[in-house]
This record gives sequence, structure tokens and C-alpha cells, in this order.
Amino acid sequence: MEKVTTLSAEKAVVIFTASNECPMSHTVTTLFSGLGVCAAVHELDKDPRGRDMERDLSRRLGRSSPIPAVFIGGKLVGSTDKIMSLHLGGKLVPMLKAAGAIWL
Repeated sequence: MEKVTTLSAEKAVVIFTASNECPMSHTVTTLFSGLGVCAAVHELDKDPRGRDMERDLSRRLGRSSPIPAVFIGGKLVGSTDKIMSLHLGGKLVPMLKAAGAIWL
């Protein structure tokens, strides 16, 4: 869907999430905030096209529950499991630096 593609390129880090206090969404947004990333966060349940975007993200991720979905540098990286794996493996920060999301 073109809307997801457009929104995913608006900042170095874009997170598609839900506003209903999803613990996984909270974990991911807190991690990025703690790393000093100013991510664009789109709450799909508050967007009129949210259902369509959620279906598109489900298709892209190959899973029925795509929330949260994280884009770094305009590329879909994945959901919580992928982000945490990258972080624990020491690969997330270099990826964020390469995308211009953090400088230090």
C-alpha cells in the first residue's frame, strides 16, 4: 500500500503501532527513545486507513499481528523480536547510525 511506503520514509525511524498500550509497542518505542532516536510513531488504530495499513504490514512481515512494525532508513526491519535480536547482537546501533537516526 502506498500509504505505508510514504509514511515509512518520512524519518530515519518509523514505527507503526497501536495506541491501546500494547506492551510490545511500548517496549520498542521505549528502546528507541532510550537510544536517543526521535522516531515517527503512527498509531494505526487512530488512522482512518489504519486497517488497510495493518493488512499491508501483515503481508510484508508474513505474520498476522504486525504491530509494532519498524522501518529504519525507509526499509522494513521487522517487529519486536527482530529489533530486540538486533539490539542484543550489537547490530541495531550501527544500523541507526547508518540511517542518520543517531550520531553518537
